[in-house]
Amino acid sequence: MPNRKKVLPVSDGGLKPKPISASRSEMAEVVLPAITNPLGKLLGGHVMHLVDIAAAMAASRHSNSYVVTASVDYIDFRNPINVGEFVILKSQVNRVFHTSMEVGVKVFSENALTGERKHTTTAYVTFVAIDAITKQPKAVAPLILKTAEEKRRWREAGVRRKTRLALRYKKRRERD
Repeated sequence: MPNRKKVLPVSDGGLKPKPISASRSEMAEVVLPAITNPLGKLLGGHVMHLVDIAAAMAASRHSNSYVVTASVDYIDFRNPINVGEFVILKSQVNRVFHTSMEVGVKVFSENALTGERKHTTTAYVTFVAIDAITKQPKAVAPLILKTAEEKRRWREAGVRRKTRLALRYKKRRERD
């Protein structure tokens, strides 16, 4: 008989699975001159700040808990956002691991006069759910995947996690 390691299932604490739609969040604000560069474009750092907030909303909605940012795997600036435009952020949980969740965020600009919308930024942010009393990581409810798009995003989140963890452990080995 081959020597096999016993694999224990990861406990979700008996938490009831939730659909991705329960985590979906959207926020918007007007781009004012105080948060733009000299060219009248929204500051990239401000976009990152808004991405973190929108992503935290989705993670908190899914986990029904406080959440902390663990990592930002990816952020891509495709188009600038101009002063006077609306910046719109849409977020949802892509995948749940044990205590962590990957959240995808899409950012759009919208011209207030014409209604034209442009996809400006994409980001993937990982959050850890935190227990309100112990302040320690806590288990998160699994996801219910309904659509082909949700299943694709779930698979891709797993690939990103493998890459993220491989880079983390590589950096640790280089430091040691």
